[in-house]
Amino acid sequence: MLRNLLNNIQSPQDIKKFDKKNLKYLCEEIRKNIIEIVSKNGGHLASNLGVVELTVAIHYIFNSPEDKIIFDVGHQCYAHKILTGRHKLFGTIRKFKGLSGFPNCKESKHDPFGTGHSSTSISAALGIAQAKVLLNKKGYTIAIIGDGALSGGLAYEALNNAGQLKKNFIVILNDNEMSISKSVGSMAYYLSKLRVKPYYLKTKNTIKWILNYLPIVGDKTKNFVLKIKSTIKKIIYKKTFFEDMGFSYYGPIDGHDLNCLIQTLSSVKQINKPILIHVNTKKGKGYRLAEDNPGEFHGVSKFNIKTGNNNSSNTDFSNAFGNALCNFAEKDKKICAITAAMKNATGLLNFSCSFKERFFDVGIAESHAVTFASGLAAGGLLPVFAVYSTFLQRSYDQIIHDAAIQNLRIVIAVDRSGIVGEDGKTHQGIFDVNFLNHIPNVTIFSPSFYSEINKMLEFSLYKCKGIAVIRYPKGRELHKPKDFLSSDGAKDFEIYGRTDLKIAIIVYGRLFSYVCLAKNKLEKKGIKVCVIKLNKIKPISTLIFDVLKNNFTTLFFFEESILCGGIGEHFTSLLIKKGIILKIYIKAIDNKFIEQSKMDQSLQIIGLDENGIFEFIIKKIS
Repeated sequence: MLRNLLNNIQSPQDIKKFDKKNLKYLCEEIRKNIIEIVSKNGGHLASNLGVVELTVAIHYIFNSPEDKIIFDVGHQCYAHKILTGRHKLFGTIRKFKGLSGFPNCKESKHDPFGTGHSSTSISAALGIAQAKVLLNKKGYTIAIIGDGALSGGLAYEALNNAGQLKKNFIVILNDNEMSISKSVGSMAYYLSKLRVKPYYLKTKNTIKWILNYLPIVGDKTKNFVLKIKSTIKKIIYKKTFFEDMGFSYYGPIDGHDLNCLIQTLSSVKQINKPILIHVNTKKGKGYRLAEDNPGEFHGVSKFNIKTGNNNSSNTDFSNAFGNALCNFAEKDKKICAITAAMKNATGLLNFSCSFKERFFDVGIAESHAVTFASGLAAGGLLPVFAVYSTFLQRSYDQIIHDAAIQNLRIVIAVDRSGIVGEDGKTHQGIFDVNFLNHIPNVTIFSPSFYSEINKMLEFSLYKCKGIAVIRYPKGRELHKPKDFLSSDGAKDFEIYGRTDLKIAIIVYGRLFSYVCLAKNKLEKKGIKVCVIKLNKIKPISTLIFDVLKNNFTTLFFFEESILCGGIGEHFTSLLIKKGIILKIYIKAIDNKFIEQSKMDQSLQIIGLDENGIFEFIIKKIS
């Protein structure tokens, strides 16, 4: 029976007054609250339900904000937000000007470090802990990292560095056997071996006690006993990987047993060396549908709590790409697919089932994925790496050094390009064009509709030299004019409208739909424009400049990407080099991060929806 305990919590200090029984009721209320709000707002569900007891136990034992709590990725911070004075605002999560779906330093003093990407928590926590030492500040630093995030290389760099700290540094490994797709790789296997050894900690501590109290008399006896100790340690119990890194290892323990969690966290506070606590949790805990399908309920849109249905179409750009790739792979056994722990989200589920030997999930390791793809290409295969735009950022060096310089043929399918909406500034796909555009041996395609993906993928696999990139937005295709004679991606660019007009609009990707709607509004005002749709945005076809030189006086360029270093600026520089003099107006995203809101709302705010495009043109020509 729920007791409305949440209404009595204004800060983490309030839960310290609860007895253990009420803490259990509190966990039930938090789960109910999370399910209700996420069913309305969308968000990360399974990961948040899995860490409720762990979060309550952490706040029960430690004292935020003096003790710093850093969540890796941050998609499991909902209970933390609820317990740190944000319960009444929780209904605004992921909404415009509401709570962020991730830790946000500007939002609360209880969020000491902003996160949104994987494997950063230990590095950040180590820096904060070291700052405490140098500034002589009190308090513990706690990093909570999942087993999926532990597949990222940055986590190991941090673990290697962290072992030297003397005290007040705790890493909690939240092991739920899942990242977004099921965890894979040697570390996942290693953790599974630890899970089946519940006697590990008890046996280790017993042996340690015996060895510590063996009597030692004289130097010879002392040396002999030390050798015996070392031998017994090696024979009877092996050190864990984490202990070799300099950590004291505790676990695995039940992450849903509040008493055990509280007792363990309280005990490790007394140990003056880095601590790693291995906690087993169940993703989706407390909501049967999420427990049974944690991957499907990782990130969800609005859904029905009883049925789990969200009434959304399964057809989107991700699935359209995945289906096209399967069609090519059926005919060509050299085609391989790579994911970084996101086969469902990037449309590769069918490929993983149909072509198991040619499907590779490398874990949350995008940098490795690109170099691995480069190795596959060097070995004579045709690798395709499907990845979110925002996560591709972590592969920048590998794209240049391991793929582009060697001019290896790999395909990168950049999912969630452009504005993504409610996940906010850490997930907006607005930088990939800018950092890929200046890299040699890279070709970039940008489809506006599903039908264009097939031809662009064919070009990428068989006609492009070097790296081929196909970037497409989150969600479904938008408005397509009935009188637009599409080449379905076969041409580098397409012209929609007459070319004997004064005004031309250049656009690519999803914005073509909004530009066409704005074109209709302009025509009602007596303003006729020609729209040039770029299918290949790098390199720009030279033929387009002949069209512009002979027909137009004014050019508008609209781009769902950062202005600085974007295609619009590059296109303008090419016009100047060719001596083509036009009035040029570029509308793109100013050099800033875009906050959370619904996708169409974000485009409206930055002036890239149909009304914003219409008003921008009217203002410039009036």
